[in-house]
Amino acid sequence: QVQLVESGGGLVQPGGSLRLSCAASGSIFSINVMDWYRQAPGKQRELVATITSGGSTVYADSVKGRFTISRDTAKNTVYLQMDTLNPGDTAVYYCHAQIQLSPLRWPSAYWGQGTQVTVSS
Repeated sequence: QVQLVESGGGLVQPGGSLRLSCAASGSIFSINVMDWYRQAPGKQRELVATITSGGSTVYADSVKGRFTISRDTAKNTVYLQMDTLNPGDTAVYYCHAQIQLSPLRWPSAYWGQGTQVTVSS
């Protein structure tokens, strides 16, 4: 069974920084794309940042220049460094990954349980 476990959320003042981590564990053959999504109260879940197995990245316009996604392939871990946070970044942040369990199977999507990020003075 594959699990994605996030950590690093919390309460931070405007202008502050947080670093989220998401570690994948289980019987994993390979991990393709890893993403961070977020969902604010009353809003739809939105894509924040994506990183491919080759290291290419894509960011939502709202976080470009402030957030940085990275991954440690050997540890099956993805990170989200969030700087210059503002109250509009308050949300539950979810890790998502396309994981292949064997070379004979197509990748499947997995989600973490979410971690709360609150930006407030």
